Order: sequence, then structure tokens, then C-alpha cells
Amino acid sequence: MTDNILEIESLESGYGEVQILWGINLHVQKSKLTTVIGSNGSGKTTLMKAIMGTLPTWNGKIIFEGIDISRLPPYKRAEQGLIMVPEGRLLFHDMSVYENLEMGAFTKRARAHLKKNLEFVFSLFPRLKERLDQKAGTMSGGERQMVAIGRGLMGSPKLLIFDEPSLGLAPKLVLEVFEAIEKLKKEGVTMLLVEQNVHLSLAISDYGYVMAEGKIKIEGEARDLKENDEVKKTYLGI
Repeated sequence: MTDNILEIESLESGYGEVQILWGINLHVQKSKLTTVIGSNGSGKTTLMKAIMGTLPTWNGKIIFEGIDISRLPPYKRAEQGLIMVPEGRLLFHDMSVYENLEMGAFTKRARAHLKKNLEFVFSLFPRLKERLDQKAGTMSGGERQMVAIGRGLMGSPKLLIFDEPSLGLAPKLVLEVFEAIEKLKKEGVTMLLVEQNVHLSLAISDYGYVMAEGKIKIEGEARDLKENDEVKKTYLGI
């Protein structure tokens, strides 16, 4: 019996006729935080889109909770509990904090747990409870990221995927976002984190993958990757 909630086998995908992913193999263990690091253009976001179904699987398999979801449409994957906090947050700026959070509970499974999930979000981000009626577009970048994470949690995720959560944030707000992700880890939320901030990602993760040119180049325990000479030289500037 495997502890993996997600298993990706020899995945190939891309845009139009342009192949970006070349035989990706990756797994995510239940109740663990797994990170995918790599520079711009390495294929990280393409990988996330393929996992979520917004890009087609050309070859290979995406196995979620033991079921091949490679051909399922995105909304079906969300119903299964595969939820993503997208790059750029993508909130409804003219809607209130509460309305944005409510939008996260769009599946039948999530609607059944709306009250419980809302309480969990407030326990993580008390600031959001104070600002339920505030329009999302008037909030700071860090606060909007909290709303985006909260919206993801409202979907009752079995696996919560983060695509570049620190992108475009000031250093102080980046730390706030990573502290929030660390809190989720302590709560046992299973997560897949895609990030350019290699130092912080490896500091809080259990397992990691290094992507380059649409392939997995290195993988291992996060603590080992931090000491890997190639990772230190290429990504940590050491």
C-alpha cells in the first residue's frame, strides 16, 4: 500500500506542437509538503497545468489516489480534491473577501463542509475574519495571497497545489506566505509547492524535485537537496 496521493509517470505535455515536458516522474506523499524548484522557463508551471488538466496529457499517466485522472477535465479533478492556488492569485477584485472564499466551495463535496472549512481558514488567517466585507482588490498583496490560499482551502483539498505563491510580493510578505504554508503543513495538509524561492521552499519542505528544460534533473529529501553541490551552486548562490 503506497502513501503516495499523487503519482506522475513518464508525463509528456506542451502547447500546440511544442513539447515542454519530457518524461516527468514525480510523487507526492500524503500529509507531506513536496516542492518543485527550477528557474524561469524550466517547465514548472506547465507541469502544474498538466496536473490540473488545463493542458492535455500527451503521454504518460497522472494517478491521483490510485485512479488514473490523465483524461479527466479540470472540474472533475477539482471534485476529486485536487485544488490549486494559481500564480498571480486571480481573485475577483470587485467581490468581498467572503464572496471570494465562498467561490472556493464550488464542488458538492466542498459545499458540504463550507462552515467547517471557513472556520479553519479563519484560524489560519484571523485578519480575513476581520475583513469579510472588504473588496479583495483593495487589499495588500500579502492579504490577497491569504485570500487565495483560503479560497483553495474552501475547496476541501486532498492535495493543495501552490503555483509561485511568493511571486511579486515584497520580502516581508513572502515570509508571511511561507509561514502560512508551514502552518498548513503542521495541520497535516498535503501540498505540492512550485517556487522560484529555492532557499525558503527547501527550508519548509519534506521532499523536493529540481526541474530544468522540462525534465526532473535531481530529486531527494529537501534537507539533502539543500546540501547538494549543484543545487547550492545553481540556485542558492553558494
